[in-house]
Amino acid sequence: MSAGSGTGVPHALFRRRAHPLDVFFAPGSVALVGASEQEGSVGRTLLWNLISSPFGGTVYPVNPHRSHVLGIRTYPSVSALPEPVDLAVIATPAPTVPAIVAECARAGVQGAIVISAGFQEAGVEGVALAEQIRHHVRQSRMRLIGPNCLGVMRPLTGLNATFAGGMALPGNVAFISQSGALLTGILDWSLRELVGFSAFLSIGSMLDVGWGDLIDYFGSDPHTRAIVLYMETIGDARAFLSAAREVALSKPIIVLKPGRTDQAARAAASHTGALTGSDAAIDAAFRRCGVVRVSTVAELFHISETLARQPRPPGPRLTILTNAGGPGVLAADTLLLEGGQLAELSEETLRRLDGLLPAHWSHGNPVDILGDADPERYARAVEIVAQDPNADGLLVILTPQAMTDPTRTAEQLRPFAHLPGKPVLAAWMGGSQVAAGQDILNRAGIPSFAYPDSAVRTFLHMWRYTYNLRGIYETPVLPASTEEHVRAHREAQEILDGVIAAGRTLLTEVEAKRLLQAYGISAVPTFVASSEEEAVRIADDLGYPVVLKVHSESVTHKTDAGGVHLDLHDAAAVRAAYHAIEHAVRERMGAEAMQGVTVQPMVRRHGAYEVILGGSTDPQLGPLVLFGTGGQLVEVFHDVAVGLPPLTTTLARRMMEQTRIYRALQGVRGRPAVDLVALEQLIVRFGDLIVTHRRIAEMDINPLLVSPEGFIALDARVRLHAPGILEADLPRPAIRPYPSQYVSAHTLPDGTPIIIRPIRPEDEPLVVRFHATLSEETVYFRYFHLIHLHQRTAHERLLRICFNDYDREIALVAEAHLPDPQILAIARLSRRRMQQSVAEFALLVTDRFQGQGLGTELLRRLIEVARAERVECLVADILPDNYGMLRLAEKMGFTLTRRDDVVHAEMRLTG
Repeated sequence: MSAGSGTGVPHALFRRRAHPLDVFFAPGSVALVGASEQEGSVGRTLLWNLISSPFGGTVYPVNPHRSHVLGIRTYPSVSALPEPVDLAVIATPAPTVPAIVAECARAGVQGAIVISAGFQEAGVEGVALAEQIRHHVRQSRMRLIGPNCLGVMRPLTGLNATFAGGMALPGNVAFISQSGALLTGILDWSLRELVGFSAFLSIGSMLDVGWGDLIDYFGSDPHTRAIVLYMETIGDARAFLSAAREVALSKPIIVLKPGRTDQAARAAASHTGALTGSDAAIDAAFRRCGVVRVSTVAELFHISETLARQPRPPGPRLTILTNAGGPGVLAADTLLLEGGQLAELSEETLRRLDGLLPAHWSHGNPVDILGDADPERYARAVEIVAQDPNADGLLVILTPQAMTDPTRTAEQLRPFAHLPGKPVLAAWMGGSQVAAGQDILNRAGIPSFAYPDSAVRTFLHMWRYTYNLRGIYETPVLPASTEEHVRAHREAQEILDGVIAAGRTLLTEVEAKRLLQAYGISAVPTFVASSEEEAVRIADDLGYPVVLKVHSESVTHKTDAGGVHLDLHDAAAVRAAYHAIEHAVRERMGAEAMQGVTVQPMVRRHGAYEVILGGSTDPQLGPLVLFGTGGQLVEVFHDVAVGLPPLTTTLARRMMEQTRIYRALQGVRGRPAVDLVALEQLIVRFGDLIVTHRRIAEMDINPLLVSPEGFIALDARVRLHAPGILEADLPRPAIRPYPSQYVSAHTLPDGTPIIIRPIRPEDEPLVVRFHATLSEETVYFRYFHLIHLHQRTAHERLLRICFNDYDREIALVAEAHLPDPQILAIARLSRRRMQQSVAEFALLVTDRFQGQGLGTELLRRLIEVARAERVECLVADILPDNYGMLRLAEKMGFTLTRRDDVVHAEMRLTG
């Protein structure tokens, strides 16, 4: 049994539909509220730009105090216009804006751009005005850009709804900025450098339309090949990451985000009226969704132009070919110091170069073909190194020397502009002497740079783009079964519920270690003693040496500080240590603070590494996971990496790779390596703990001892959010965690027990085996045409099936153990990108288990999930001869309608 869209990618659009944001880029009519005759005013500039731009629509000036502006009839209000308009541009004082937005909503205006300032960035009164606008927008279907923005340009249609002093050139890069002032500076630069854009806009405070909306829009825009952002605050982090992860697979997203220092971050916050998170967290977010972050405006456009012209490198190995040693060394230094590798030339490449080049060539990489190289030598050398399988990219450097012909050399390189899967970059040094050659290279599709280090940095940004995408979509190892995950969640929640019921925010060390053990993270056995005698008894049972310590919200004291070890046979030492701790606590906090002392075995640390594994909460991005060098000097070494949970084993490995201690964990100076696969899985489980239990504000395991023999947490500290914070107000994870609420058991009529659960990235091998069981008829009914097995199971396709963004789509799999795990069926629910309230469903059951009610059960569960996810309408297209699926849809209450060569099934879930 199967039903589907008839496409190879289950969640692809069936057909082109109008996007709600089209109103901002291709409106048929525009109302300008605040049109003015005053020379130099925003209202006058906006009107002039609108009426002088060739977008082809009607412009209606709105001003209650004038009958005409710039000779055009003017109307007193939006409701007085002779016809409904698509777009309203509002440039009036802030206190007037909420009422104007409400009027636009009543008049059926589809979109509004609020140019006016004086909202979130203007204090309490401005925030109140912004909330009024947000309320009016939410009560309607109108979308809004702004406030406090420059406006929108669409050079491809001629629309200029900004108060900028010019119109951007047409091109294929969408540039979106949070700063209007920066936008005007970039506009001037782009006109001088002849850089074009598919769209050019500022979005201000993002009261409604944000980064996620626009990335989605330009991701499906055929005229946009790259998306460039100037970002001050991330806004709705989940919407941004969700859209970016989807779009970055097909189009590069390059971000310039200031605020790397605390002072700059505060300046950005005061400008936009929003909080900014830590820069390490922002970097982690960008890596998590495949976004390329740059540091300068020049890099922003170098990289976007290069990625639009050249393929991403498959690896970090670069071949450098030059006619001068100095620039080659500069390029090599930049490459190696910033994380790249020099490609090792193959024996065949070296042999062929020896046959071509003078005897004094460099005989290695960089390939110095010497200063007397003519265009033909350049071309033949490039042809040889371009074929070397050890290289992932090629940089060609030219310096103008007496025998150099920059222009003709550039002409000779044109045939190498598009090497399969391998980018080609050029550095033509020399100003006006090489300008003609640079122009030839750029027109041929070979990005040309003035200096080799700039070219190398661009190559490395391209490689990091590839590297980050691989980290997101590499098939990870399954860290735990669904049943184990559900059990761990339940046990941990019981511990946290007890702490919350007691009115505490800090877990005792015993509670913290029980929490870790619920998620399979081993911890040192720890017991609480309420007296000296009890401490002696516990120590006696454990066997010496032991550690005594007490933790509270504001005091930590323990006996092993300074290397104090307790003697195996000296009970008096335990009593003395207990007394010392008790005295220290009472001195600092009073007698009532003493709730007991923990007793645990002293763990031998020789031969083990101390790492820290921690969790914290970012105000914008929600839960974060930290990994790095631990121990008492963790703040001194600052060797840590940050990741966004939920993690996969691949992402956990990527976190480890960012730290210096990772090299030691692999084994150094004869010391064996630790079990990195097991450590990956431990980090994944820790991330699941942090992201699943949102009440946790901070959590540290420091140190976590790691050695070839295993891992054990010595100390653990957990702090919860204040009890007064409602569950709905707790920081939301930037990436939606696994929806375990949709996991449930079921039994087939033949007695086979199965688990129905959401799909996971780790399921890819099972999905491959599942597709091997499908008949041609089942495949045809699902995809409306036959797709060969190797095509259906290609990793590039399965990553879109198994790596679900659970806010956008949820696939349920029916899993049985026969005796090995097998997937018997997959049912998918995918929101339409253009209409989030509508979701399409697809269903696929392996032939062997058809006719056992499995399709019925999965569709029933899918309908339940759709209701829980607030889907308003569920739809699917079914082939007319797919009688089994048609009967099932009719039985479940779908309305069936014949449309051309398919039957359209539809179920309204609300109203």
